[in-house]
Amino acid sequence: MANEVDILKLPVQDPPGKEFSSSHLIWYKFEGHRHTVDEIALIPYARVDDFLKGEADNVECPTRFRIESGRKRVRLSSTKMRQPTEYTEFRLYWCAFGPDNYGESGTALPSKKFRTGGRKRAVRPEAMRGCMCHFIIKRLFVRPHIAVIVYNQRQHVDNTGTLCHGPLDRNSLGPRTMTHPYVSDELRQQAMSMIYLGISEENILQKYMENAETFGRSGSGGDLASKYVQKLEVVIKRSTYELDPDDLSSVRIWVERHPKNVFFYQDSTDTGSFILGIQTEWQLQQMIRFGNNSLIAADTTFGINKLKYPLYTLLVFDSNYHALPVAWVITRSFASDDVRKWTKALRDRIHAKDPSWKLSGFTVDDAATEIATIRDVFQCPILLCLWRVRRAWLKNITKTCSNMEVRREMFKRLGHIMYSPWTGVDSVDAVAEFMQDFVDQSGFLKYFKSRWVPKIGWFSTFMDA
Repeated sequence: MANEVDILKLPVQDPPGKEFSSSHLIWYKFEGHRHTVDEIALIPYARVDDFLKGEADNVECPTRFRIESGRKRVRLSSTKMRQPTEYTEFRLYWCAFGPDNYGESGTALPSKKFRTGGRKRAVRPEAMRGCMCHFIIKRLFVRPHIAVIVYNQRQHVDNTGTLCHGPLDRNSLGPRTMTHPYVSDELRQQAMSMIYLGISEENILQKYMENAETFGRSGSGGDLASKYVQKLEVVIKRSTYELDPDDLSSVRIWVERHPKNVFFYQDSTDTGSFILGIQTEWQLQQMIRFGNNSLIAADTTFGINKLKYPLYTLLVFDSNYHALPVAWVITRSFASDDVRKWTKALRDRIHAKDPSWKLSGFTVDDAATEIATIRDVFQCPILLCLWRVRRAWLKNITKTCSNMEVRREMFKRLGHIMYSPWTGVDSVDAVAEFMQDFVDQSGFLKYFKSRWVPKIGWFSTFMDA
C-alpha cells in the first residue's frame, strides 16, 4: 500500500484515445487521512478534461461530475521547501446523483441545511439519489504538470452499498419512480434517430416505452414519455440543416459540428467524389450488437433530396427481426476506390470497439454496388435482394402503365429475365425479346434501358459468386 512519499514514484499514465475513464487506468491502494483505503493514479494535468468526460460516459451508470468543493493556493516563494504532497490546486468531484437523497425512501443529508454558501447543486434536486461516488484531483507544487486522482468511492452506490442510479437500478428515479420514464443517452439517441427517419410519434412512443420497461420502468409514464418525445421533435424541427447558402459549405460546417456522428467524409474535388458517412453512437452500438455473425442489408434510395444524391441506409435486424438503421452513406460515386474508402472506415470504427466483430453476409439491392470491394473489406458473402429489385420494377410499371393485363404480363416476363441465370436462358436474348414485345410502353422502357439493361450481366455475376 502506497504512502504519501511513494505517490511521486508512481508512473504517470496517459491512455490512448480522446477520452478515457477509470477502467483504463491502473490504480494503487493508498491509506487516506481518515484511515480509509483510497485508490490513486497519476495522469498528465492537460488530460483532466478527457478523464472527466470519459468517466461521465459510463454505460452502466451514465452521469456527470460536478465540483463539490475546491481550493487553490498561490505560489508565494519558489525557494520555500514544499512537502511532496503539497498541492497548488484541489478539487473534489462528486457524482451529480449525490450525495443527497431525495428519493421515495431517502431524505436530504443533514449537512444540507448548513450549506448556505456552497456551490450550486444539480439542476433538479429530485434527481439526487444519495450516490457516494466521488474523487479528488490535485495539482502538486513539486510536479505541476501531472494530476493526482484520488478515488474515495468508485462505485455508484448509496450509503447502504446499493446501486442507486443507471440502467441497472430499477427503483431510484426519485419521488416519482413509477411514473417517470427512464431517460438515458441510448434511449434519447434512439428516439432522435427514429424522428429523423420520419417515423410516426405513436410508433416512436411505443418503442420508447418498451425500451424503458427493459430498464425496469413502469409503463404508466406514457404522458410524460409522450411529452418528452414531442420535445425532441420540437428541438429537431427548430434546428436548421442549412448552415450556409452554399450546400458544400453547409455540409462542411455540419461535419465540423458533429465529428462523433461522422465516420467518413470526403469533400467534392476535381479528383475525388463527395462521400458522407453518418453513424451515431447508438447506431454503432446496435451494429456491433446485432451485426456480429449476422447479416447487414444495404437499402438504396435514389433522388430523395434536392441534389438527387443516392442515400445508402445500412440495416441490421434485431432479435424480433425488425430492421434498424445503423449507418447512412450519401454519395454519387460507385467507383471501387470510393466504396473501399467508406466501407473500410466503417469496418475500422467497429473493430476499434470490438476487434472480434465479423459479418456473416452483406445484402445489396442495387446493380451499381461494387460487390467485389465489399466482399474484400468485410470478408463475407454478398447476397442479392431480389425482392428489392422486383419491387423497383413493379413500382415503375404501375407508374407508367395503366392496363392491368399488360402490367401482369410485363412483370411476369421480367421475372423470367431475373431468374435467367438459374434457368439457363440467355439473359441478353430475353431482354431483347421483352423490349420488342412491349415497344409501346415507352415510359417503362426508357427507365429500364437507362437503369437495368447495361447491368443485366450483374445477375450472372452474383450466380458465379
